[in-house]
Amino acid sequence: PAAGAPGAWGGVRRRCQRLLYWVPVLFISSILCWSYYAYVTQLCLLTMTNIGEKVVCLVAYHVFFMLFVWSYWKTIFTLPMNPSKEFHLSYSDKESLEREPRGESQQEVLRRAAKDLPIYTRTMSGAIRYCDRCHLVKPDRCHHCSVCDKCILKMDHHCPWVNNCVGFSNYKFFLLFLAYSLLYCLFIAATDLQYFIKFWTNGLPDTQAKFHIMFLFFAAAMFSVSLSSLFGYHCWLVSKNKSTLEVFRAPIFRHRTDKNGFSLGFSKNLRQVFGDEKKYWLLPVFSSLGDGCSFPTCLVNQDPEQASTPGGLNSTSKNENHLFPAKPLRDSQSHLLTDTPSWSETTAKAEKGKVGMSNPALTMENET
Repeated sequence: PAAGAPGAWGGVRRRCQRLLYWVPVLFISSILCWSYYAYVTQLCLLTMTNIGEKVVCLVAYHVFFMLFVWSYWKTIFTLPMNPSKEFHLSYSDKESLEREPRGESQQEVLRRAAKDLPIYTRTMSGAIRYCDRCHLVKPDRCHHCSVCDKCILKMDHHCPWVNNCVGFSNYKFFLLFLAYSLLYCLFIAATDLQYFIKFWTNGLPDTQAKFHIMFLFFAAAMFSVSLSSLFGYHCWLVSKNKSTLEVFRAPIFRHRTDKNGFSLGFSKNLRQVFGDEKKYWLLPVFSSLGDGCSFPTCLVNQDPEQASTPGGLNSTSKNENHLFPAKPLRDSQSHLLTDTPSWSETTAKAEKGKVGMSNPALTMENET
């Protein structure tokens, strides 16, 4: 578009917004760089006189610093995972959806598109969760981020401090970032405390290091308080297998609202985020279980809308052809709940007899 056209100004505005989104990240990075200089140079090298204390503090500090930076980097630059191609409407379904007026005909299109997908949550009105911006049926726990303008798998929230969506692909990294940043601040505050006290009792020489030591303790203590509450909150979320969005709006399943529908018990919830191999738990490497598109539930009522297909073939994020379980996973069916996979198949006819209810009227409803 020509200069001055609405499209040109819109592009400039979007680029300016993208630059502004990096301001919080640059702020955290600048604080981190200053803290490195203040602790390593001003405190350890120029102020500490005991060689043993100096060596121990420098080694421990660099371990915490490396883990902090590594997890922060992974949280920022790990791309959020989007729904796989199975959840996108086909060209013909999109045409039908646009052609038909809102009503039963559109409901039939969405019902047909979702019948072979592991979709067990609904909107408040009982509709299939559909995103009209991405043109896809939303997987369970997936939400559309207005900042990223994409549907994010197991979205927790959009975090301005990392300029990224926190979701299935980087939630473990985000937790480790909170943990290591908290340890980093606590370590600085603990080792700086005696010199901070000397500052107020005039036990330090009147040099430049004196002011770095004072502000370093204040910054570390202040961030420790805020990080401890945030880290504790997300530890509670992991123990309950919830996301931040699910705390404010409990997931609505086919039969009822269940705020603990995805909770499998503390141990299984922890493994779903950190994986089965404990050697990777404390490292910022991806080890979460599943593919982000389907999740085991603790529901006992099964959904007659879903087609019956063989289970036991769990998909991964690297597979192009996803084979999804056809029904909510019971306790005896989930590979997270048993040491060996154990699946039972029930025919749709038997399920309908057990549930004894017809499908609710489905209406299109947009969610964020």
